[in-house]
Amino acid sequence: MKKITPRQIALSGIAAGLYVAVTVLTASFAYGNIQFRIADAMCLLVCIEPSLTVGLTLGCLIANLFSTVSALDMIIGTAGTLLGCLLTVHIKKTWLLPIPTILSNAILVGAMLSWVLMPASEFWTGFVVMGGEVALGEAAVLYALGVPLVIAMRRTGLLGRLLKEGK
Repeated sequence: MKKITPRQIALSGIAAGLYVAVTVLTASFAYGNIQFRIADAMCLLVCIEPSLTVGLTLGCLIANLFSTVSALDMIIGTAGTLLGCLLTVHIKKTWLLPIPTILSNAILVGAMLSWVLMPASEFWTGFVVMGGEVALGEAAVLYALGVPLVIAMRRTGLLGRLLKEGK
């Protein structure tokens, strides 16, 4: 098992705080079936620094305490972020990085929203519609903001410099 450094812990704490702040500040369009959760753009950074998974998952959990949809969002929405981050770590092509986060949130959050907002007899219809809406919102954020963020971080090497033990 790889040792986690104090810098990785600190960076995860910063990521958690940023995730919460950005989500709460953009709450009017960060929750619900049509959502553009801008903070999810940071989820792609796990391809550079996998230890950020912990901070981003914690940030999502805290942000989901403010969810206007359901208390289930704390569990299901957070699980979507965790699963997306865990799978993104294994993606090599930059343009494919958003796919795990899009799919995990579309499936998990789409199902949760349908369960909460639709009558039982309309679950599958709600799941397809709401899951699709979540997927579109995630795709918009991750391709418009997340991929350029990863490209910029790779070009500048900023995460690597932050994690490097200096003198």
